[in-house]
Parts: sequence; C-alpha cells; structure tokens
Amino acid sequence: METADFLQTLDREGRLLTAAAEVAGTDAKVPTCPEWQVRDLLRHTGAVHRWAAGIIADEQTAPRPFGDLPDLDGAELVAWYRDSHHRLVDTLAAAPSDLECWTFHPAPSPSPLAFWTRRQAHETTVHRYDAESARTGVPSPVARDFAVDGIDELLRGFHARTRSRVRTDEPRVLRVRASDTGDVWTVRLSAEPPVTTREESGVAEAELSGPADQLYLALWNRVPMPEVAGNAALAALWRERSGI
Repeated sequence: METADFLQTLDREGRLLTAAAEVAGTDAKVPTCPEWQVRDLLRHTGAVHRWAAGIIADEQTAPRPFGDLPDLDGAELVAWYRDSHHRLVDTLAAAPSDLECWTFHPAPSPSPLAFWTRRQAHETTVHRYDAESARTGVPSPVARDFAVDGIDELLRGFHARTRSRVRTDEPRVLRVRASDTGDVWTVRLSAEPPVTTREESGVAEAELSGPADQLYLALWNRVPMPEVAGNAALAALWRERSGI
C-alpha cells in the first residue's frame, strides 16, 4: 500500500470512530477493551494522534512524552477527538516526503512519513472497531489488503521490539496464515523478542489462521482466533502475552 492509501484510510477510520462514539455515548462500555468506556477510548486515541502529529510537525528526532489527557466528557470530548484526528491528518498531508523524525519500531517502511501514516492508520482502525463494538450494529469491515499489511506490521514491527512479552523458555515456531490471501508468516519464539519472516519455513508447532480481516482483529485480541491447529498451549501464549 502507498502512503496516500494509508492517509485515506486514516481519514476515513477516524471519521467512523467519531460517528460511533457519538452514537454510543461516552458512558458506553467497550466490549473489546473491557476496562474502558468510550470516554477512555477517545482520550487515548486522541492523545496518540496529537503526540504523533507533534513529532511529525516538529520533525523531532527523539521520543517525546504523551501530553495530559483532557478533562472533558460527552459532546466536548467527542469534539476534542475530532479535532485531534483532523490535526493528525492535516499534519501528515502537509509533511514533506523527505521528512526526518523519530519512529519506534523496525517494521519495514520506506520513510518516517510512510511509517507514521501507516502506524496511525492501523491505530485508528483498531480503535474504530472498538468504538463500533460499543454501539449497536455490526462493525465496519477491515479491507483485506489493509489487514494483511497490519498483520505484517504487528508481527515484524511491534513484536520485534524488546518490550514484546511473547517469549518462550525454549525455541518454538508459530505459523500465522491468512487463508484467503495465502500470506504466511513464521514466528520464531525464544527467550528473546520474536523473530518473524514473511514466509513458510521450518516445522511449526502451532498455526493461527483465518481470513485476513478476522486474523488481523484476532491478533490484536479484538475477536477470537478463527482457527487454531497444533499445540493449543503455544497458540494460547499469543492471547496471554501479546497485549500492547
């Protein structure tokens, strides 16, 4: 996917998130994040948007702390989130293609601008699903190609970092397979951070599989894993330790 595609997705998903929050109300429980209400979701996602926009706008080359969460609720909080989302989209749209700034995981990306547009598109999509799960009706689908990209970013980005808790005492191999696209990842687990390659290699003890959109949401622990084969305990390790 191109950076422009991610930006378009980010714009759409943030609008859907806002609309869902307005319908659900900020008191509503978020079933996919049981400890949260919609107000927590809006505060978190809006703060992430503002944090990312600041790094990009200032071309900051080192990490920066998150700002304080707003002491707002109801319609004022929804409006604050809407502004946060618009600010991020506008900042990314105006950023130069040769932008140099800090990024935080090693997933393949051609530039910092591409990194942040991709990362925020996925951040917003997952939390849009959360917001839509808090209101009545079926959540909007996740596009298949976008889901495949998100699986890759999660496995080769987030869980390549030292803070990943998906580890085993002895070397183990886990396979992840998108059944509708044929995309396959091999995740090698050990006492170190997971090492993932986008290929089918070696003998896997367990396999997590399903249509790309459902697999994407399941790997982010939003829905049950569509299919599990092999060592169920190894497969369960993902749900127990992969939270970010």
